[in-house]
Amino acid sequence: MYRFHPIGCIHSGFPEKFGIPRQAGLVPEATAVLELFAPYGRAETLAGLETFSHLWVVFVFHAHLKRSWHPTVRPPRLGGNRRIGLFASRSAFRPNPIGMSAVRLAGIRQAGNRAEIEIGGGDFLDGTPVLDIKPYLPYADAIAEATGGYAAAAPPRLPVAFSPEAEAACRRIDDGSLKDLIAGVLANDPRPAYDGKRDAKTVYGMRIRDLDVHWRVSEGRVTVVSVAAFPPVDKPSTNGLAP
Repeated sequence: MYRFHPIGCIHSGFPEKFGIPRQAGLVPEATAVLELFAPYGRAETLAGLETFSHLWVVFVFHAHLKRSWHPTVRPPRLGGNRRIGLFASRSAFRPNPIGMSAVRLAGIRQAGNRAEIEIGGGDFLDGTPVLDIKPYLPYADAIAEATGGYAAAAPPRLPVAFSPEAEAACRRIDDGSLKDLIAGVLANDPRPAYDGKRDAKTVYGMRIRDLDVHWRVSEGRVTVVSVAAFPPVDKPSTNGLAP
C-alpha cells in the first residue's frame, strides 16, 4: 500500500467543475497559482526550475474521491453517447483519481520554506491537491509521430461575442484579462455533451473567479449575456444550467 501526501495545491479561477477546460492548454488565459507547502517550497527544491518553459503537474481529482470508477466512459469528444474503455480516456473517474497536465511556467515566488509557482493553460478545480511537479522535456515529451485516436485534433472553437452589458461589466472589473479568460473558456463550448436542451433560448451559467457568468449559444455562436459578482450564498451547480 502506498500513501501519498500533497506537496501543494492549486489556486485557480474555477471554483466549480462546470466550465473547467477539458484539457490543459486549451485556454492559455486560464492562469493559476501552484502553492508549494513547507518544506517542499524551499529554494533548493526549485533551483533550476526557472530554466524550463513548461511543467508537468501530477494531481488528485479531489472532487471525485467518493465516486466509483467504471470500465467504460462516455467522452465529450464523442458526443457523450458513445462508450469507450476507461483507459482510452482521460476521465476523472479512475481507480486511482490521479491526473497530470502540462502547463506553462509563468513565474516563481519563493520565501522561506514555501513557494508560489504561476502557471498558465491549466485545467484545475480550485483547491486541487498536487502530488508532484516535473519539468516538461520537449525532446522526450513531444512525440511528433504520435496519434490521438478519436481526439486527433483540438476541438473546434466557437466565436464569442459579449452583450453591451457584459462588455461594460468586464471593463469595470479589470483591464481585459477577464474578458479574454471568459472568451477562451466559452470558445471551447463547456456545455455538457449529453445536454438535450441545446437551443438558442437556453441560458447557461458558470462561476469564473468570484463572478457569475451567463451565456447562450445560437447558430454556433456564443453570446455572453451577463457578468456579475456572485451572490454571497450560492448553491453548487449540477449541470451548468442557469436558474
